[in-house]
Amino acid sequence: MKFDIELVGKVGSIALLNEQRTAIDENKLKKLASALRPGYVWVTSGAVEIGKLDYFNRTGVFLPDIEESKNDYAGQGQSILMTKYREYIDECYSTRQILLEHFHLNDTTKRQHLRNLLLRCPMQNAIPIINYNDTISSVENRKMEIATLAKYQEVHECADNDETATQIACLLKAKYLVIFTSVDGIYLDHTDKTTLIQKISGKNCYELLDNIEHYKQFCIGSSRKGANGAGHKLEYIKSAAIQGTTIYIANSKYSIAEVLAEKIACTKICIE
Repeated sequence: MKFDIELVGKVGSIALLNEQRTAIDENKLKKLASALRPGYVWVTSGAVEIGKLDYFNRTGVFLPDIEESKNDYAGQGQSILMTKYREYIDECYSTRQILLEHFHLNDTTKRQHLRNLLLRCPMQNAIPIINYNDTISSVENRKMEIATLAKYQEVHECADNDETATQIACLLKAKYLVIFTSVDGIYLDHTDKTTLIQKISGKNCYELLDNIEHYKQFCIGSSRKGANGAGHKLEYIKSAAIQGTTIYIANSKYSIAEVLAEKIACTKICIE
């Protein structure tokens, strides 16, 4: 298979924070961001969590636990995220912020526009940094739009950046999709770190899908309130896996190079 882009990477919100979840883990972010280069497309979560922490640090209080507060936190955190990425990415490369909503991936014209935009980046020595546009996204409105579209076509909500990263990998025919999390990968028992599933594979796409479905049954829980967890990761990545993209689910304490060289413990998903 011919691949149009080398790598799509994604890092989760909790994977960017320190163990106490009180601040950005600067070492993790620096390790990940400094490795980005043209030919890589980066999907980042974290705007809401980082904005929430920043707001608390400045005011001493949290906003009410309602949807509008998530919008407010996202607007505050997104600027911090992009400043950090710009600080740690090699200064000879440009960075480009791209905020997506579901219609950018559900509309044929918008998908093509997005594809062209992202494929121009490596030719222009630029690294795209993608996040979902939580600042102006309304859950109620999004659900209504998705329900309407679903009557006529397959749809992707993409409010979860695992799904967004997968759809970007499909859109660009990426060779690799690397999803960084706060754990080492997918487990048979999430309470027992010795049960890490190191590889899910199949001799063809049908066998691979069967094996992914098998391992989904062991996925329970998530890293934080509002997160979808490992089971949804496995569901989302199916479309990328069957097109021939090699997928790694790995701990954000490791570098991209370590993951691709398979020098560390993680979960690899691929057609043999």
